[in-house]
Amino acid sequence: MLAIGLLVLLHEGGHFFFAKLFGVRVDKFYLFFDPSIWKWDGSLFKFKPKNSDTQYGVGWLPLGGYCKIAGMIDESFDTEQMKQPEQPWEFRAKPAWQRLLIMIGGVLVNFLLALFIYAMILFHWGDTYIPVKDMTLGMKFNTEAKALGFKDGDILVGTDKGEFKDFSADLYRDLSEATRVDLIRDGKQMSLQLPGDLNLLNMLKAEPSFVRPLVPAVIDSVMDNSPASEIGLQKGDKILALNGKPVDSYNEFTEQIGVLEDMMTAAKSQADSLKIRTATIVFEHEAATDTATITLTPDLKVGFFVKTIAGIYKPYTREYGFFESIPAGIKYGWNVLAGYVGDMKYVFTADGAKSLGGFGAIGSLFPPVWDWYLFWKMTAFLSIILAFMNILPIPALDGGHVLFLIYEMITRRKPSETFMIRAEYVGFGILILLMVVANLNDILRWLGYM
Repeated sequence: MLAIGLLVLLHEGGHFFFAKLFGVRVDKFYLFFDPSIWKWDGSLFKFKPKNSDTQYGVGWLPLGGYCKIAGMIDESFDTEQMKQPEQPWEFRAKPAWQRLLIMIGGVLVNFLLALFIYAMILFHWGDTYIPVKDMTLGMKFNTEAKALGFKDGDILVGTDKGEFKDFSADLYRDLSEATRVDLIRDGKQMSLQLPGDLNLLNMLKAEPSFVRPLVPAVIDSVMDNSPASEIGLQKGDKILALNGKPVDSYNEFTEQIGVLEDMMTAAKSQADSLKIRTATIVFEHEAATDTATITLTPDLKVGFFVKTIAGIYKPYTREYGFFESIPAGIKYGWNVLAGYVGDMKYVFTADGAKSLGGFGAIGSLFPPVWDWYLFWKMTAFLSIILAFMNILPIPALDGGHVLFLIYEMITRRKPSETFMIRAEYVGFGILILLMVVANLNDILRWLGYM
């Protein structure tokens, strides 16, 4: 709520700034919407400074915010104002280039804000990551990846697009678009040919995923009073098999647990559940092999932990001075935007539509405990999304108004007010539909249907 509130406030502030700069009256400036209910006007808080034409306030519906600009057809659908004679302080009375700047003001602020936040993140925290080439245990690949020639343990180096930096969505994106991947296998450098058009969404959603860092199945700690402690598992023990299936890594172990989870969905009785939860584990303890029968918890937890990637490899941190951080932040933000825009093509597929998310998805981006670094990083990411989504040429969004203004500047003809009102209704309907779909997806994911 803090991130969205900040972004909406500054976005609307961009419109407000240019409106005031060009002498356009702003009737209302609101954080969140304020639809009236019965005799209540919908404002949680409002005030109007003396000698000001603008009423400032906070609405009760946290779906965005708005800056009601006089003489403009917007989401307020105030057609009565448009029936009055045109006034010099109205939006419609200003030159097209001024109206264009007023409309792109919000997007401009959000985009510049994201670049600024990224720059300040790099200045304050630096850039900390584990280089992919330093992941000397290599990667674990799924069946699709192995069909392309990958083998478990391969150390990824880069593609024809460049060297890999860290293990992130950019690595998947590069692999999906690459025609060649460079790697180290058994200590020797080699390359594989790739098709160049792998489906990124499928790579990310696959279970197990296309590629992930290989994590040894070596126990780092054991929880007290857990199934693992009951059979005597200790730090340093290595899991070799689960239910007769060889385990060569913790990745493989979690996949076998996933098989049990699928079986649990078909369990019809407590006896069926107990049978599935009763498993056989083969492990290595002090160079000796041992076998034990273990009863997993109802949610199929064993009760031990392995080292994380950050615990296996030493992270690298690049520090930035203030003036270094500015171009670095701009480059980082531009790469985020380019990746996001490139991935938009998947939205128009069936799986892509299912991946849409609403407020639940946004909330899941943030950690469960307060972390300033992640807060600002996610806020910058949302700011870029807000900027890009708002500039799309959809009526009711800033981009729709920009499209009509560009049409006017080229043809020297204004679209009629009737057309603009109808377009606003259509655009608003599209936005409501998208919002319903996105938040319905959140609910279905929460219920376990997606």
